[in-house]
Amino acid sequence: MPFTVTDVPHLPDGFTGTFTSRTVDVDGLALHAVTGGNGPALLLLPAWPQFWYGWRLVMPALAEHFTVVAADVRGVGASDKPATGYDTATLAGDMAALMTGLGHDRFAVAGHDLGMIVGYALAAGHRDRVTRLAVAEAILPGLSPMPPLLMEPALNEYLWHFAFNRLRDVNERMVAGREEIYFGHQFASKAATPDAIPPHAVEVYVEALRDPAALHASFEFYRAGEGAAQIAAWAAAGPLTIPVLAAGGERASGEAVAQVMRKVAADVTGVVAPGAGHFLPEEAPEWTARTLIGFFG
Repeated sequence: MPFTVTDVPHLPDGFTGTFTSRTVDVDGLALHAVTGGNGPALLLLPAWPQFWYGWRLVMPALAEHFTVVAADVRGVGASDKPATGYDTATLAGDMAALMTGLGHDRFAVAGHDLGMIVGYALAAGHRDRVTRLAVAEAILPGLSPMPPLLMEPALNEYLWHFAFNRLRDVNERMVAGREEIYFGHQFASKAATPDAIPPHAVEVYVEALRDPAALHASFEFYRAGEGAAQIAAWAAAGPLTIPVLAAGGERASGEAVAQVMRKVAADVTGVVAPGAGHFLPEEAPEWTARTLIGFFG
């Protein structure tokens, strides 16, 4: 399955009438995005272990107000999956080049999980291009407090993947051929309830990760050790001055997202999605769409 807009199942009614897949060449790297709608440009950045499909339930409402660009960063979905280049600055540079290739000089950004880290890097490293930033459900490496190695059981269930994902190669060998076990556990344990992300959606994500290059990339995001130093350097250069929306799920990160963003931005509005776990665009799509439209509108 190529994972472009015409290849994935269970899209909202009329989705392919609004959205199309586009590919932009960035220094020989093919980067994929699903685009559609009218209005100011809004870049949507995906969560780990997902790709643009994680935004599908929110995109139709956003497209009524914005030109939506739901991107696949390198290593995921329908974008190329090189062996290297997964540090935060490179990922942000890719996305800046993608938006240039699509004809958008200035744009707003919404990033979830991994997309929050890339979104901050994009706003901090390309300050003349990002107009507003919304982030959800992640930490900022080097700035967020790190949990202890030995955590109480509930927290361990939620966070143990951080250490596992950073292993050199044994994680790939253990997960290969068992992708549905490992990644299925991530969706079941991080959502508000184990079945909040429906099985048909989990299968799409797992199928994408059965590609060895995609599986490798999924761990490279965590192995890239430069990210914390890069974020620290951007933070030292001064806080973001653009408006920032920081969202957490009531049954996941909650107010912690706003707390860390206030370390790097001067104008932060914190919000919490009632009853939601980690996957806000799928667990609370109407709340997410309404909140983003209110912030970016």
